Amino acid sequence: MQLNAIIVDDEEYSRKSLFFLIDGYCPKVKIKGIAKSVQEARQMLKANEIDLVFLDIAMPNEDGFGLLPDLQKISGSVIFTTAHNQYALRALKASVVDYLLKPVDIDELNEAIEKAVIWKGLNQTNSLNIPNHSVQLNSLEENLNEIKKITKLNLPHLNGFNILNVNSIIYVEADSNYSIFHLEDQGRVVVSKHLKEYEEILIDTGFSRIHKSTIINLKHLKNYSNKNGLIVSMSDTSQHTVSRRRVADFLETVRLFYNNE
Repeated sequence: MQLNAIIVDDEEYSRKSLFFLIDGYCPKVKIKGIAKSVQEARQMLKANEIDLVFLDIAMPNEDGFGLLPDLQKISGSVIFTTAHNQYALRALKASVVDYLLKPVDIDELNEAIEKAVIWKGLNQTNSLNIPNHSVQLNSLEENLNEIKKITKLNLPHLNGFNILNVNSIIYVEADSNYSIFHLEDQGRVVVSKHLKEYEEILIDTGFSRIHKSTIINLKHLKNYSNKNGLIVSMSDTSQHTVSRRRVADFLETVRLFYNNE
């Protein structure tokens, strides 16, 4: 199966290096056009049936996110490429949209392309388990609306993904290589990713890592006591230990959180 793709990047070196990587090592991808701007990319999307878009984030006049409404009209996939902008990375991770850090690593490039191939296959077979790609892009737009604030979190599973409002998360616990999300409706979602990944996404969003195995949502914090150990109680009546080395950070995070509420 071959994917028709376009590259969108304002930097000539980045455009050429990505093209040569794909042309030399990715036989499943056929580059149908190379755009220097979002405006050029829109014209290419209208003129061609595109399965995959490699999209730079930081561009003058209009950044890559400006193409999101147009991307939602096609059934293809998007892989964002970026060299910086830490907040943009958090938004992409939270929305489970594929991205590549510059300079692009060939193994990561091939892994992202394989996902796009699977996506196209699901589209062609009309699989009942196919996740709605536009939903991912919608959640990315929401996460970008308020600077430095993640509002939606996409949690991948075997048949697709769950999209959660971060306010509905009470706490997240580690279980070996898995993360278990405990929700205010008493539900649980198990994800095969390390807790560290979600700590990086949820930083500055009202969450605090109180233990090597626990992240809590301060919106659901009901009580903290150091009388019989360092214990927090949550809105679902669960209790969790705050490790001694994290107490100072936890208390400072609580102070800042409630001062800004």
